[in-house]
Amino acid sequence: MDIKANLELVKKTFLNQECLLVAVSKTKPLEDLKTAYSAGIRDFGENKVQELQVKQPEMPDDVKWHMIGHLQSNKVKYIAPFVHLIHGVDSFKLLREINKQGKKINRKINVLLQMHIAEEETKFGFDQGELDEMLTNPDFLSLSHVKIQGLMGMATFTENNDQVRKEFRSLKTLFEELKSRPLPEFVQLEDISMGMSGDYLIAQEEGSTMVRIGSAIFGGRS
Repeated sequence: MDIKANLELVKKTFLNQECLLVAVSKTKPLEDLKTAYSAGIRDFGENKVQELQVKQPEMPDDVKWHMIGHLQSNKVKYIAPFVHLIHGVDSFKLLREINKQGKKINRKINVLLQMHIAEEETKFGFDQGELDEMLTNPDFLSLSHVKIQGLMGMATFTENNDQVRKEFRSLKTLFEELKSRPLPEFVQLEDISMGMSGDYLIAQEEGSTMVRIGSAIFGGRS
């Protein structure tokens, strides 16, 4: 497995070179992360808190750690001091817990709100109604230790590219609609995280600013 060559291949195919590549290193050994690091990668995505805790001290300080998996509220405290961005904030309860842990250590934690855009029931995320309810909740305005820097969404796992495109487009539409609303200062909509190894080109066509790519770089799950 030539990680460096894979990275070069993937980057060459990017339609938007400004789009951030988050290398999804979950289940991969440290040697693989170090190889990707030496090839210029600084943003790594993990989906388990325990694995993140083990890898973080072993990697250089300028690595930016992305928590891309489903995060349980009781695990937030373990990654709050160092996580760069939490992609999958899928409930107000979780957002409040991140804010609480950020307050404890006097650190503003960057997050993305995960929207449920797929037609699969298994995907996590807010629906439109839940999002609107949260944004108009008076408690929402009191969040002082989070920065909501955008939205994240995962398309349906399907061969039907038209469906994937439609789902990504719906996220982009929502993103633009939200940007036109009067929002508190800690909501600064800069990023749309959508697209993985199988659909990142469609995601980029539909306006993604951040893609999460694992198997195309590191190979299948180990």
